[in-house]
Amino acid sequence: MRYRKLGGSALQVSAIGLGCMSMSGTYGKSDDAECVGVIQHALDLGINFLDSSDMYGWGHNEELIGRAVKGRRSQVVLTTKFGQVRNPDGANLVSGRPEYVPKACDASLKRLGVEVIDLYYQHRVDPKVPIEDTVGAMARLVEEGKVRCLGLTEAAPETIQRAHAVHPIAAVQTEYSLLYRLPGEETLPVCRELGIAYVAYSPLGRGLLAGRVQSPGEIPEDDRRRQHPRFQGQNFEHNRKLVRRIEEMAAEKGITPAQLALAWLLAQGEDVVPIPGTKRKERLEENLAALAVQLTAQDLARLDEALPRGAAAGARYPEAQLKAVYL
Repeated sequence: MRYRKLGGSALQVSAIGLGCMSMSGTYGKSDDAECVGVIQHALDLGINFLDSSDMYGWGHNEELIGRAVKGRRSQVVLTTKFGQVRNPDGANLVSGRPEYVPKACDASLKRLGVEVIDLYYQHRVDPKVPIEDTVGAMARLVEEGKVRCLGLTEAAPETIQRAHAVHPIAAVQTEYSLLYRLPGEETLPVCRELGIAYVAYSPLGRGLLAGRVQSPGEIPEDDRRRQHPRFQGQNFEHNRKLVRRIEEMAAEKGITPAQLALAWLLAQGEDVVPIPGTKRKERLEENLAALAVQLTAQDLARLDEALPRGAAAGARYPEAQLKAVYL
């Protein structure tokens, strides 16, 4: 395993982490016992970077991870998030109110069964609350020993700068992949200027780059991807054509499309850490094998030509959710 440093923090994380969202019903049904086994297998293989949120299954994901890491806490860099609030009438609400922050943290600590969270993210920026106020409350968690480091998710460059001025931000997490390079490539420069690590979620384009979804009809009815514009109609057909270029290049190298996509991300810099999600051991092993893939400058140039910035069709989220990201 190779490890990468998270910004200016003391945290050393595996160069490929494990996103745990799909273990809590986001992409169809999952089996808790199988998912616990996947997390423990990840630890056995040297993956120490686990990514969760209090809204993944509304607490289920944190409880699941808590069971999986019990007795192995020293092997884990444990991350979770707060800020999204359940709204039975539509898109999730967002709260960055200072008085809400410690309540959310205490609830996550209890579900995880730990005394401290290694990296605590604000999951979505609350436009109604100055980022300085939210990060100020998060900083108090560090002072109290409940959190080691702070992070932001889906924050725009100006927000990152303002937050970092209040308390050092160790990592920023935003969607970033060969297929969806914006806003990742707009965010990276400010992160590098401030010494902040970049955690890339959905590094396989929610499965598109792995080449395993051949048509929208293959997506189960209870899979959230059915609501994503990129998986619908002509958008999907356009994106599949792009992915075929990646499949061809991967075949030339004798690797899978997923491994090529992850290797591309790893090649973007030592400060970039992808966190592909899976609930299958075989996919976990496949993803981890990307660490052995070496890409030349010519390879990277070919990939840039095959999937240039902005080439993908369809927004990253449905319209209601899109309003809450990159703020």
